[in-house]
Amino acid sequence: MLNIIWSLLVVGSIICSLCLGTTQALSDTFADSAADAIQLLLTLTGVICLWSGLMKIAERSGLNALLSKLFAPPLRLLFPRLDKDSAAFEAITMNITANLLGLGNTATPMGLKAMRELDRLNGGRDTACDEMVIFVVMNTASLQLFPTMLGTLRSGYGSRAPFEILVPVWISSAAALTVALTIALCGNRLSRRRLCG
Repeated sequence: MLNIIWSLLVVGSIICSLCLGTTQALSDTFADSAADAIQLLLTLTGVICLWSGLMKIAERSGLNALLSKLFAPPLRLLFPRLDKDSAAFEAITMNITANLLGLGNTATPMGLKAMRELDRLNGGRDTACDEMVIFVVMNTASLQLFPTMLGTLRSGYGSRAPFEILVPVWISSAAALTVALTIALCGNRLSRRRLCG
């Protein structure tokens, strides 16, 4: 659907430019936008490579195990049926750590691994288990202590204080996570009641 919307916007821009006689300005904008996109891509690639490497070092050094123990008590409340020594629990922990550091795309590989492990534990059924629902909600809400990717984007666009948004990010991500988790937990309880009742 988004592809259709973007295509309509581009075609509409070209038609308006032809009608208004501003084709030179349109072609200049296309060229500038392409250059900006490549510059942004290179900036983000460097940050993602750095943090992906650091996450790999953390995995091999045993920091993952330490973080799993640190996050075990609160995560046990959200994932009570999940073994804290399982690969799924470790992947969930690393995904949450990457999200807390605001690493965005760097959290994706661990999120995919966690979902694969949860799907395996779920027996490959077509319906998501409670743990999958909670994990997707937490991953989507993405509680961030240090919005690294957002700071990098702001810095790339010339912000002199790219991390001055810390407090609003903390408030908005905590509120989003609280509301989303509340809805997901209530939904899980209702669906269990419906299935059991």
